[in-house]
Amino acid sequence: MNANISDKDKKAWNKFLSSKDKLPNKDIEINKKKTLRFKHIDLHGYNLPDANEKIKLLINSAYEEGISKIIVVTGKGLHSNIEKDPYVSKDLGILKYAVPEFIENDIELMNKIIEIKEADIKDGGSGAFYIFLKKPIK
Repeated sequence: MNANISDKDKKAWNKFLSSKDKLPNKDIEINKKKTLRFKHIDLHGYNLPDANEKIKLLINSAYEEGISKIIVVTGKGLHSNIEKDPYVSKDLGILKYAVPEFIENDIELMNKIIEIKEADIKDGGSGAFYIFLKKPIK
């Protein structure tokens, strides 16, 4: 840094330091602008084909509306009737694994998605997941 600071700069700096005005916090302004718009869906009680159809419609409409995030609650499969079917794992909830797999296997849907990841505890934890959507091309 230059050790030869002009008198004009020193005067401006001292005026700034003595001023009671505050500089705007740019971080707060950025966070206000980046407020995520989101939708929420709870798939409890849906069978797999209906859940897949519902999620496909929701992703397409949310993408067109410019929604940034979808919270999908599938549940953990703890109360399913899968114990009656000897061919289905009792450790795996049907919707919990099948809905994200359906989405990942649909190229049209994946072209609209940035990321799919497990939800935070406040939004359902391991019984839910997030879908982060791209901005629509217009």
